[in-house]
Amino acid sequence: SRPNFPVTANLYIPKQKPFPLPAVVGTCGHSSNGKAAEAYQSFAQGLAKLGYICLIYDPIGQGERLQYVKEDLTPVLRPGTREHLHAGNQQFLVGDFFGMWRAWDGVRALDYLLTRKEVDPKHLGVTGNSGGGTMTTWLCGVEPRWTMAAPSCFVTTFRRNLENELAADTEQCPPRVFAEQLDHDDFIAAMAPHPAILLAKERDYFDVRGTQESYQRLKKLYRLLGHENNISMFVGPTYHGYSQENREAMYQCFNRATSVASSHKEPEIQIEEDKTLWCTPEGQVAGLKNTRTVFQFTAEKSRQFASQRKPLAGKALQESIRQVLKIPHQATKPPHYRIWRYLPAKNYPTKYAISYGVESEPGIEAITYRLSNERLYSRPPQGSKQATLYVSHLSSDEELRNEPLIAELVKQHPLKPFFTCDVRGIGESQPGTGAPGSFHQPYGNDYFYAIHSLMLDRPYLGQKTLDVLRVLQWLETLGHKQIHLVGKGWGALAATFAGVLSKTVTQITLKNALRSYAEVAQAEHYTWPLSTFLPGILAHFDLPDCYHELTTNKELRQIEPWGPKATMS
Repeated sequence: SRPNFPVTANLYIPKQKPFPLPAVVGTCGHSSNGKAAEAYQSFAQGLAKLGYICLIYDPIGQGERLQYVKEDLTPVLRPGTREHLHAGNQQFLVGDFFGMWRAWDGVRALDYLLTRKEVDPKHLGVTGNSGGGTMTTWLCGVEPRWTMAAPSCFVTTFRRNLENELAADTEQCPPRVFAEQLDHDDFIAAMAPHPAILLAKERDYFDVRGTQESYQRLKKLYRLLGHENNISMFVGPTYHGYSQENREAMYQCFNRATSVASSHKEPEIQIEEDKTLWCTPEGQVAGLKNTRTVFQFTAEKSRQFASQRKPLAGKALQESIRQVLKIPHQATKPPHYRIWRYLPAKNYPTKYAISYGVESEPGIEAITYRLSNERLYSRPPQGSKQATLYVSHLSSDEELRNEPLIAELVKQHPLKPFFTCDVRGIGESQPGTGAPGSFHQPYGNDYFYAIHSLMLDRPYLGQKTLDVLRVLQWLETLGHKQIHLVGKGWGALAATFAGVLSKTVTQITLKNALRSYAEVAQAEHYTWPLSTFLPGILAHFDLPDCYHELTTNKELRQIEPWGPKATMS
């Protein structure tokens, strides 16, 4: 589908049928063996035995297309979801989207089918389940040649997915989709009034209520176009999967559109062993010569950007940061704040701490600690021009007790007001979304908010940086106009950008800051999460531009910078 990027596929051709025949592209869900999974073999065989040409291909990271393998071609990462997240998150740095790569495979599959003399170009369908239902849906939106479609176990509404806190892969969350006011049904609407059926399951985690809502909207559209009968919906009684009843509903829809068969009952299926369906000698494209992986394409694009970028500084760098992070120019109205809670001694460097909720945006607070050896209430004391603000890596509370840098700074300047900040998603600002303890999981709340922020076209790291800027503005209202800004780990990123943008920051210290985004984009393996990434940043600037600016103007001190595979805990 791209140079040196082979797609393994099986082509099913009916026996004893007059050509040309209708053709269907089959897209697979999250099976480790891709096109060889029983459900996917079943619908490919079923279509062929009913009189359809069917081309079913392995998704990236599944079947014969693993991207991360050992020398013996066994997987390094879990096939499917883990590979998708690992390759897909990294791609955002160079402005790519894994879902686009996945969909392009489907477009090229259709291109291939149309080179076959057996294929009738007047009848071209697409179907798939789960992750394959995702690809079927996106393909309906981006490819105008389809004449029929049957997405299974995917179409609902983004709202239902959010309300149910549904985990989703990178490719299932298109960037800017919320900003463009698009929903699942809009992608199906792009192929109206061609026949389509929404296949759902009563006991699925893709909420069938959303499927019904999508269907009703599409029904209205198809009615207005004079083809109300071309849109339908079927809800199977069982759990998530392309079960026989859902496959038969798909056959029935396609048969109505093509008249290629009168029966929609599934013919007898004979499941083949995976090896029988291999396209490659050893079962992996990675075993072939001169093949490339997704991360190699990402690394190459990063290097291209590096060779083309001009160094940025001053106002040009500030404006580029605002553009990439989607940060508005700072509000003139001082932020509202309230006492969050009083904290007696907890092995902190001081006797007491009071935490305040500083409103960054309406309804959103950055929890900010004020350390002191005195019991203080209400408004923090004013009068000192200088202060220190520490932006935590994972938790102010934990780091106040255990981070040597904090103890060092407090000891060096015992009379200087010392504050720490938990930006949104961190420490006491961490939401309750997801299962308890899910923060570090592949689908934990850190990822959940990061991916949906990109769908809003508001990078999570940009929101965190806005929190720091608003806390800095709050400190300025208290008279602290010369801030020593300190950041650690993930917090060092928000501190870096805020330090470049804020005039109140006169000194900055960064511990365990990421050396560069280019290093991450050019590494096969990395540990930095999606919440620390910025889409397309490497087309504009990189962290060394910021570090140079801070060194020149704000006495930057770097302590133990981290590379792509840093320890995140």
